[in-house]
Amino acid sequence: MFTAQITVPNETGLHARPASALVRLCKQYQSSIHIRHGELDIDAKSIVRLLACGLSQHARIELVVEGEDEAEAGSAVAEFIQSLTD
Repeated sequence: MFTAQITVPNETGLHARPASALVRLCKQYQSSIHIRHGELDIDAKSIVRLLACGLSQHARIELVVEGEDEAEAGSAVAEFIQSLTD
């Protein structure tokens, strides 16, 4: 299992454009990719769930990746989220 603690850097949070790009990235991997925020456990391959959780700037999230390509997927997704800017 790959896990990482990440703070959302984007001024407007995880809005439609970056959420859509994140989902496209996550769907390239076979692993299960989830974002935990408080009590929420969000499937990162679902645009609807990502947008519904309303992740704003400075939100602390935990990225959890499990599966055969978890190390590669986890690194790529963590780097993508950390590099978000408006």
